[in-house]
Amino acid sequence: MGPLHRLWPSGTFRRRVPLRWKIAALAAATACLVAAAVGVLVHVWTAGDIRSRAEAQALNSLYSAADAYRRTGTLVDGAELDPADLPAALRHPTDDDRHAAHDERVDGNVGPSVWAAQRVEGPGSKVLAFRVNMSSELYGLHRLDLTMVVASLVSLAAATPLAVCGAGLLGRRLRRVSETAGRISAGDLDARTGPTKGGDEVADIAATVDLMADSLGRRLRTERRFTADVAHELRTPVGGLLATADLLPPGETEDLLRARVRDLRGLVEDLLEISRLDAGAEQPVRARVPLGAVVAEAVARTGFDTGSTVTDTGSTVTDTGSTVTDTGSAVTDAAQTVETDPRRLERIVGNLVVNAHRHGGAPVQVTVEGRTVVVRDHGPGFPSDLLLHGPRRFHTGAAERGSGHGLGLTIALGQARLLGAELLLENAPDGGAVATLRLPA
Repeated sequence: MGPLHRLWPSGTFRRRVPLRWKIAALAAATACLVAAAVGVLVHVWTAGDIRSRAEAQALNSLYSAADAYRRTGTLVDGAELDPADLPAALRHPTDDDRHAAHDERVDGNVGPSVWAAQRVEGPGSKVLAFRVNMSSELYGLHRLDLTMVVASLVSLAAATPLAVCGAGLLGRRLRRVSETAGRISAGDLDARTGPTKGGDEVADIAATVDLMADSLGRRLRTERRFTADVAHELRTPVGGLLATADLLPPGETEDLLRARVRDLRGLVEDLLEISRLDAGAEQPVRARVPLGAVVAEAVARTGFDTGSTVTDTGSTVTDTGSTVTDTGSAVTDAAQTVETDPRRLERIVGNLVVNAHRHGGAPVQVTVEGRTVVVRDHGPGFPSDLLLHGPRRFHTGAAERGSGHGLGLTIALGQARLLGAELLLENAPDGGAVATLRLPA
């Protein structure tokens, strides 16, 4: 069988990620980005400051060393003449000014470094250089980076639970609004969210949902009153028409008129039944009855029993108005006795069988297994919009008019709800519509 389309109760919801975890993840990601951005900025600024101070120190030390060398011809501590490690850019200066260059080489605890060099007068061409080792400052920068990483992780660990808690409060408020909207969608027009704390967008949404429920409730109550009033007012003239038709002389005109009046009376009764179901004025009268016998009687009352096959295994069904061996809807039962309202159960089964004959194709099979009744035809199947949205009043799914009013499945669904039963509609893989009624235990 294909996927079932549950009409009562309504379909289940897919499991989703709670809003609190989404907000917490967003807060954590934002905190990580901020920490990373601040860490990079601090690292870049501190590294630049270390290089600038080392370069200034090297140039100042070189100035003092050059002055002492000119006056005394001796080298101060740290100054060197033509050192072997001097960067190539400083070996042959083009003028007598001081120049600085960075040396990224590391040799033990020495390096990276900043060199400052200047050409000095003396025997031959010599270059006086001074070197500033930045290893200790860069080691301090490395420790600063580790400290910022640890501080960021600690802050993230502290901020995430707070974000989860705050998001949980918001999620509970939104869940309350969602539950109210779901109850309204399921038919509970008295459901309201009520006052919510805070003057934010969630409170606005809650107030809007309540206003929508008030407006929807007023419109539906007006529609139900109108339907009930029209149906009630039509009963008297329709009854008069039926009585008048009895006075006509027998003939084709009399038969046609009586058939049309009977159709009109059936429509009025269906509208009254729907209005009572909508208003909650109906109450089931339960009794223990044999399910197979009730279903077979319902099939017989439809008048389509000659085009159906009733098969009964496990119990004997007698006097059902159907031929057990060659009738055309299939009723299979295991002598199951259920506690239900037999009149409403007959109404549901009868409407399903009539719908199968009018809009489906022969043969129509009615099967009883345990507490489940399945009505299947071999026609084109249920329309896709009916499977998606459920049955709608005066919507038959047929191109032609006059083959029904589109109320049969609506009434069957309403009566199933009243009995606490479950009605599912689907299409069989090999063609045909399948209606499954599951009675409660």
